[in-house]
Amino acid sequence: MVWGRVIIGDSRSLREIPDKSVHLVVTSPPYPMIEMWDEQFRSLDERIGALWTEMEESVDDKVNLARRIYDLMHENLRLTWIEVYRVLVNGGIACINIGDATRKIGNLFRTFPNHARTIEICEDIGFVTLPYVLWKKPSTKPKYKGKGAFLGSGFLPPNAYVTLDCEYILIFRKGGLRKFRPDDRRRRASKYTKEERDSWFTQIWSLPGVRQELSNSERRAAAFNEQVPRRLIRMFSVIGDTVLDPFLGTGTTMKVAMELGRNCIGYEVDESLKEIIREKVSSVKRDQRNAGIQLSITQRRGKVKLNELSN
Repeated sequence: MVWGRVIIGDSRSLREIPDKSVHLVVTSPPYPMIEMWDEQFRSLDERIGALWTEMEESVDDKVNLARRIYDLMHENLRLTWIEVYRVLVNGGIACINIGDATRKIGNLFRTFPNHARTIEICEDIGFVTLPYVLWKKPSTKPKYKGKGAFLGSGFLPPNAYVTLDCEYILIFRKGGLRKFRPDDRRRRASKYTKEERDSWFTQIWSLPGVRQELSNSERRAAAFNEQVPRRLIRMFSVIGDTVLDPFLGTGTTMKVAMELGRNCIGYEVDESLKEIIREKVSSVKRDQRNAGIQLSITQRRGKVKLNELSN
């Protein structure tokens, strides 16, 4: 029996999940300082909304206010990473797909290094940082009038900017190596081939992103190429394990996990994505009618309050 459990609720609290009961986390959170997710962060934390209003009205202090907003965005994500650490088994792995952000604040164009801040936060929580993957996404090159473009001063040095065409898949472990019996059948049944190992366990993955020809709500979910969770789930879990995605979006991680014989728990704060998730995961049931697959979707009551969460 393979099951999927969706909680429509805020993943800053994973109160529905017992300690040390998840084997792998595969997720892509909203990226701080990317415009597409501004409103989601503002809705989660009223302090961000207040600072944003102040920054829009400020003349001289925009850069400092932007830095405070950036810090608060990561402070909110930190609450989820604390919960992820709690629910992972000893030796469990967390894979976090995140990209850096570029943004013009006032007259200053700058990078917000989301991957570096996430590593610092997860190290502080107690995670062990493992070698990460650079996901090269050819489709992210800027466009101008339908043609490839670069940021800045074109062919004249020195005021052009490097294009961000890679995202990071950060990989963390809780504690030491996960332990298995020498004759563990599930582990042996989960084996990958030499060709798969040689292709997957390399630092640069060249995979296209997913075209976002979707509604605004679906675009904010930022669905990613199914090959990303498929590789990570095969690499870092065994058949029968439980996979968690605390930022489920349209349900790609859950769909892939269940196709691979893993159970999955997903949290999604945007209620409008519920039917999209149901449809995507239900396709697994149609394709594997005799596999004994179950899906449940629960609407959490009430909002998570910041003063009730871990510091």
